[in-house]
Amino acid sequence: MVTAILPSMISPRENNVEGEAPSRLPPPSDSHRISPSISSQITITPRRLQQKPTPEKPTTPSPTRLAGIVGLFTGCGALLALGLFLRLPALIQRDGIEAGSALADSYYIVGALSLVIALFCFVGLRNLQGEAGKGWRALVFGGVKDPSSRTHQSLSSAKSLFEAIALGFRNPLLGLGYLGGFVARASSVGISLFIPLFVNAYYISSGRCKEIGRNPQNIKDHCGDAYVLAAELTGISQLVALLFAPVFGFLAGKYPRFNVPLLTAALVGILGYIGLANLDSPRSSGERGSPWIFVVMVLLGISQIGAIVCSLGKIGNFFLQEPSSRSLDDLHEHCAEDTIEATPLLGTREHSRDHLKGSIAGVYSLAGGAGILILTKVGGVMFDKVSPVAPFYMLAVFNGLLLVAGIAAGVLTAWGG
Repeated sequence: MVTAILPSMISPRENNVEGEAPSRLPPPSDSHRISPSISSQITITPRRLQQKPTPEKPTTPSPTRLAGIVGLFTGCGALLALGLFLRLPALIQRDGIEAGSALADSYYIVGALSLVIALFCFVGLRNLQGEAGKGWRALVFGGVKDPSSRTHQSLSSAKSLFEAIALGFRNPLLGLGYLGGFVARASSVGISLFIPLFVNAYYISSGRCKEIGRNPQNIKDHCGDAYVLAAELTGISQLVALLFAPVFGFLAGKYPRFNVPLLTAALVGILGYIGLANLDSPRSSGERGSPWIFVVMVLLGISQIGAIVCSLGKIGNFFLQEPSSRSLDDLHEHCAEDTIEATPLLGTREHSRDHLKGSIAGVYSLAGGAGILILTKVGGVMFDKVSPVAPFYMLAVFNGLLLVAGIAAGVLTAWGG
């Protein structure tokens, strides 16, 4: 949902409906309408010809900085879940309620809170810019109008999906955003799922805990030290991610050339996951323990939030860089500007991708879901059959692919001008 509404939040908002630049021509009189002449508005002189236009500062908010704020609140939500929601069953049991009923009541509480948030979103996210004509009726009876079609035919959901996927292959910026979402969601699962499994496997193999069976509650009851250590390590990673979310949002907006922040996050991820796989113990002290485990957790948190923020920023930047269609009316509105010579007389044939915002957001989420499924399935089998650290090598490979793709996308973008 955040990916879908991000382009609407960064779109320039004007007083008029279409978001076009306001006209500087005098208002039309009651008797006739002023029809400006293109040939007589500007007199070309040597001074005017050599004069360079003053660059205007962008008025639209940076999508990368907005993605950093989103990542910050995402980290807050993760900490809230770890600090409060995870403890709800135990807190409810203090009143003498059975464990099963306490767990059910916890789900009721979280579900009710989710319903309240959904109502706030339903009211607060209405009438977003560029969302005219969309709704349940459009979803059922054929979708919105295709701006690239001269006959204004409706754009089907399947066509929107395939076009969003094809754009990922044609546009390096968008494709890199998809791949970043893949790596980001896989990293989230790797930290929240495989690190506790790795800690539990170490405690069982070293004889510090007995077999816990299939009941996850036995981890806390019969292997408390492993439960505490896993919570500490994942908590450190999420806290670092929370702190670095606005940092990556600022850096991605400040240094967008060659995808430097995203490449940095991928490189940090490679170092972190390979370092974690080569540690003798997840403990920070004791036999075979090392304080380097905390450094590794910091690296994993930086890599995770960097991939999330930068990939969201790539999606937002894609919509900002896509040119919108221009008509002859736009030409009349801008004919009094000094840069009229650079305006195409018949307008551009390229059209806006605003009608694909939802489809692109869906493909981005689909890529993230693919990362989750591949890591959990393949990584889980390799955890059992090969080694407990095999999923971490998989995540290092994922980050390596992101690093190579980021370098290639930067080179292609610079080569294309």
